[in-house]
Amino acid sequence: MKSPIVKRSIVVAGHKTSVSLEEAFWHSMKEISGERNMTLSELVGEIDSKRQQGNLSSAIRLFVLDFFKTRAAGSAGEHFIRAQGPNVDVVRVGIPTDPKIVARWIAGHGARAASPG
Repeated sequence: MKSPIVKRSIVVAGHKTSVSLEEAFWHSMKEISGERNMTLSELVGEIDSKRQQGNLSSAIRLFVLDFFKTRAAGSAGEHFIRAQGPNVDVVRVGIPTDPKIVARWIAGHGARAASPG
């Protein structure tokens, strides 16, 4: 059985290190770094420099969780998921706080965050 954890090598502050994360978090990190016009290495370096304790993988997971919770909170306490396809319906849901639920939402195939309206 294939492990849900993916280990990747990345250069952080000029030093090569390995980071183990679920694929959903790697995809989210790529999305976030793209939105910020920075490389994945630069984003991981920023997270690494700001963490106060714990390991880097945990710090990245918390960063991704916070990023999407903050984005969701920007919609007046609600977020909207718009399914891709010809028959698009908007579904209003509360902000999930359970990290496992948020990770599943992030990993959701065929759904992306959208602004209301």
